[in-house]
Amino acid sequence: MYSIRAENLTKSYGGNEALRGVSFEVSPGEIFGIIGPDGAGKTSIFRILATLVVPDGGSASVLGLDVVRDYHEIRRRVGYMPGRFSLYQDLSVEENIRFFATLFGTTLEENYGMVKDIYSYLEPFRKRKAGALSGGMKQKLALSCALIHKPEVLFLDEPTTGVDPVSRKEFWTMLQRLKDQGLSILVSTPYMDEATLCDRIALIRKGVFLDTDSPSEIISKFDLPLLAVSGPHMASLLRDIRQIPQVFSCFAFGDTHHVVMRPSQDSIDAQINFLNTSLHAKGHNDLSIRPIRPNVEDCYMYLDSMEDRL
Repeated sequence: MYSIRAENLTKSYGGNEALRGVSFEVSPGEIFGIIGPDGAGKTSIFRILATLVVPDGGSASVLGLDVVRDYHEIRRRVGYMPGRFSLYQDLSVEENIRFFATLFGTTLEENYGMVKDIYSYLEPFRKRKAGALSGGMKQKLALSCALIHKPEVLFLDEPTTGVDPVSRKEFWTMLQRLKDQGLSILVSTPYMDEATLCDRIALIRKGVFLDTDSPSEIISKFDLPLLAVSGPHMASLLRDIRQIPQVFSCFAFGDTHHVVMRPSQDSIDAQINFLNTSLHAKGHNDLSIRPIRPNVEDCYMYLDSMEDRL
């Protein structure tokens, strides 16, 4: 039995279609990531599965329970960490955890083993008010509160947004430990680098899944030449690359531009020489052009561009 199953979920808010036929499954002990930018529909999926809103169409189940009919039982058996910090700012760390434990008829002492690895970071600050914690510590507190009743499924909606890189790394280490304990985890993030930390991912755009697979399999499907281009005058370089007919797409990635070339019988060296000659004719000199391996973000941008062309 799948821990989570969604079939053709749809949801609209007024005239805005947030979800347009989303389907996926999450197996027991799996970390499943929903990857996409703000406004793509991630939070709507979480609110439906957490039984906070009702879908307009389709169906969904958690632990074999229907999200509409069996909402009360689902709430007892899942943990939910929303995108925004939603704990009581004027309560201390310890008071927040004890409060949420009481809601589920348990205690911190009874389920301490479930949160020990995470709560160990918080114990030196257990008397500090939640509102006075750093972003990373708030994140650990929210996760502890979501776990205190020993849920079987964990929903984490953009848990690392706005958190420093060290805390992000610590958080994902915690998730791996929870997965090893058999917990099913559904997590969303706008950070493409976190996608590789999931067992499987779904790339979402405007309420539609572009692809669903393991990160390595999604990357393996990218079969067009990908080049990293850099040089002086990066802004005008980006504009001029996009005007070359043989270029499928070009996006800025840090201090380089990632260029996807259209299918060609030419070798990669010939395509590099062609691109260099074309840009030189437009006044760009001292360019660095080299082939690179795609990452998940490249795959997302490619699939996003494909959707725009349909």
